[in-house]
Amino acid sequence: MDPVKALKQVAFHLERAGEPTYRVQAFRNAAAVLADLDPAEVEKRAKLGTLTDLKGVGKSTAGVVQDALANREPSYLAKLRHVDITGGEELRAKLKGDCHVHSDWSDGGSPIRDMAEAARDLGHEFMVLTDHSPRLTVANGLSRDRLEKQLEVVAELNVELAPFLILTGIEVDILDDGSLDQDEDLLARLDVVVASVHSKLKMPRAEMTTRMVNAVQNPHVDILGHCTGRLVVGKGRPESQFDAARVFEACAANGTAVEINSRPERLDPPRRLLSLAVDAGCTFSIDSDAHAPGQLDWLNYGCARAEECGVPPDQVINTRPASRLLSG
Repeated sequence: MDPVKALKQVAFHLERAGEPTYRVQAFRNAAAVLADLDPAEVEKRAKLGTLTDLKGVGKSTAGVVQDALANREPSYLAKLRHVDITGGEELRAKLKGDCHVHSDWSDGGSPIRDMAEAARDLGHEFMVLTDHSPRLTVANGLSRDRLEKQLEVVAELNVELAPFLILTGIEVDILDDGSLDQDEDLLARLDVVVASVHSKLKMPRAEMTTRMVNAVQNPHVDILGHCTGRLVVGKGRPESQFDAARVFEACAANGTAVEINSRPERLDPPRRLLSLAVDAGCTFSIDSDAHAPGQLDWLNYGCARAEECGVPPDQVINTRPASRLLSG
């Protein structure tokens, strides 16, 4: 077993299990340190017991390297493999990609390539890169210039990673009046646009309804992201208030998919609203909203809720191949 790959696998499973970022980063940092060394030097240090002399390599990460070089599964990794993410297996097997993924260009923790390779290794045919728009400064949102540079990087990666495909996209902020936080001509160049509310989540119900309806009617918007903005762990955060029937009616009329957000702290929309969206005839996108490679494997959470609420698989846009997704 390659020690660098073993360290990355541990990091992946830590992310998948929702472990703290500092713990994940310890293994990703160690992997980066060892990747810069000659494999012979890594083996020599392992034999001499001097791996921990390297900055960024500690006792636990060195233990993973020792196990890998001895051609046995690292005990640290074996423990993590027992973390089950179950439910929604039938629908999960139909998904061909993930339409909401972040990288370290905004508030994700890993490079685009790492996210793409992890998605590919999970069996996806494509992923949509949806880093944040400029107004969300806390998430290092992308200015026009940075997004245009990202499009160039994605084009290069698509040549290298083919047939896996990175679709271009953005998670664009829905502004107070329902307009979008990026230039219209640039939005038109993207493959997929996810529009989400990230500010003034306690806006009065009538105003929030108008705001969201205006956004989903925009011809560039493909997906309405985490519609209530709720958080269901820790201190939590209450749902934004809006006329869900009107919003979902607008989504159905304009071909804007309602996102089923799989992040365990979101699980948005709630079941009662998800059922309402089904009755309204909406299409859906079951997304991980991943900010790290291991989080890409959270899709089962969303699939389970979709199955519970009777979401028809043929109404889930990411059960379609990329070519059909792009053709509408």
